[in-house]
Amino acid sequence: MDEKSLSAMQTFTSTTALPTTTDALVFPNASHNFSKTLSSLKQATLSITNRLRSIEQDSLFVKHVSDIYQLPLIANERCGSWYIPQEDKEGSAYFKSTDGHQGQWSFSKRRLNLQVLDIIGNHHGCIVVDSTRRGKSMPDALSKTVPIWCAVINRLLFPGLPAAHSLNAPLEVIGPSEHAQIEARLDSFLNDAKALQLDLQSLRTNLQKPLLPLWITQDSVLPALPINNDDNYPVICCTASRRVHGAEASEGGYIQGAGDDSEGWSQGLTPILFWQHKAKLMATPEEELPTLIKQLLTDPATTSNPENATVLILPTQLLHLGTTIDNVPGSKPNKYDCTIICDTTKSKPPAQPSDPHTLHLHCGTGGKLGSRSLRTHLPLLAPLLAPLLSQHPTPKILVACSSTGGQDLSVGVALAILCLYFDDDGMMLNPALSMMMIPPRAIDKVYIRRRLSWITTSKPEANPSRSTLQAVNAFLMRRSEGN
Repeated sequence: MDEKSLSAMQTFTSTTALPTTTDALVFPNASHNFSKTLSSLKQATLSITNRLRSIEQDSLFVKHVSDIYQLPLIANERCGSWYIPQEDKEGSAYFKSTDGHQGQWSFSKRRLNLQVLDIIGNHHGCIVVDSTRRGKSMPDALSKTVPIWCAVINRLLFPGLPAAHSLNAPLEVIGPSEHAQIEARLDSFLNDAKALQLDLQSLRTNLQKPLLPLWITQDSVLPALPINNDDNYPVICCTASRRVHGAEASEGGYIQGAGDDSEGWSQGLTPILFWQHKAKLMATPEEELPTLIKQLLTDPATTSNPENATVLILPTQLLHLGTTIDNVPGSKPNKYDCTIICDTTKSKPPAQPSDPHTLHLHCGTGGKLGSRSLRTHLPLLAPLLAPLLSQHPTPKILVACSSTGGQDLSVGVALAILCLYFDDDGMMLNPALSMMMIPPRAIDKVYIRRRLSWITTSKPEANPSRSTLQAVNAFLMRRSEGN
């Protein structure tokens, strides 16, 4: 190449931008079509059919683990229930992954999971089932939240066994620095638990030994855990899904953590409905699944949910929490002396019934707006309950939601009643001593949290929103101050 040609080439390369990406090497239309094709492939891979098949496949592993160790299966909700047939599910737990996130480690004062202790004590251990999506070997709920919970419970119930007070966590997931940071917070978590003033004697009656968390994944060699331990109860944290290192498209339709975030793909299908109708769902073509799911959701014979059942809030013997699905006022005469209904439907507020012992609290459509509306409705409790208590020293009270499964707004109402009308032993207060009449004591957040622990222990699936709790706190503390 002569000097003139070389100079021209240098001028071209210095003034002309060369392509740096794949998209720049193809025509715009081709690039758009390629992106659309990839999107279609991903959508097809993450289909409902593939998710249900992946769940079924992973459930076989969970069943295998249960058969080997002969321990009951506990679903960490909401994901865990997808992997356990209803007949094999001993109970539910509510360990949040966010309580195990880096720098956000916490011991939940709202979700104490004390119901799990009963199962562990009765069966000498348990298997907690959960899963996680692509990119992780196990969910933070199992690798960190459960170990934190075990360490706090051990310190709370077995203060004389310092060997059981350390944080036990999977070393392949948690590094030394994170482990040390979490352990440094355990004393603070313990103080939070003590502030709830739980009935420790009752808890120790059923739990004779400390808890020891252990971990199993599909990469584990089974059996590999020393569960026959006279010193501890094993809490086996079982990650249901196989870890996927590449893209889902390379796995032949298998989806890691297929049951996670089901609100985004299930179209309303629940784990209960899935296991009840698994054969029919698995045999239905993908394009027909939305119609079938809709049919299942509207069939009264298939929509009953045991979590909606009415429960007694212990240690009281009078206050019940449920839904109007199971408790239509008037359908069970004489069962309750007072019924309070938190109506979250969009319809016009119903007229107050002629029964003076039934109260409708119309809280709009639920959510944050419903919680804010609740604040203005809580003062209506006094005109209903004060006269009732004067006539009935021990009335049976039902608080029910019309549409939220008795898990949010009705929990807020029940919490207000517990704080105002029950003493520390769960006994009904004399109305002359009630906060509604004469403020006898200050109600602060710690006091309210103790009463909330009664509800979450009696009804573990109860999950009042932050907005609902803020509404109750504002109402109660304003009353406490006499304003």
